[in-house]
Formats: sequence, C-alpha cells, structure tokens
Amino acid sequence: MLRWTIIFIVLALVAGVLGFGGIAAGAASIAKILFFIFIVLFILSLIFGKRFKA
Repeated sequence: MLRWTIIFIVLALVAGVLGFGGIAAGAASIAKILFFIFIVLFILSLIFGKRFKA
C-alpha cells in the first residue's frame, strides 16, 4: 500500500508541474488517504503483532 501512495505522490507532482491542476489534486488526495490507511494498519500491526508472539 505504501508503494501505491508513492506512485500517487509522484503522479501528483508530475501533473502539478505540467499544469494539470485537477489531476494533481485528485492524485494528491488519493495519496493522502492511502498514506493514512497505511499508517493506521502499521500501528495496528505493531500493537497486535507483539500481543500474539510467544
């Protein structure tokens, strides 16, 4: 999921440089959503991963 976030960030930067404002804003918002989902899943895996290890 982090790979998709990076792809959308790069897409937003390229679109922003080329002047496609709507595409850049859309890609940036998707990247932001995916990043926060990744962070939440990472924190949950840290919390629950330590709980179930012997």
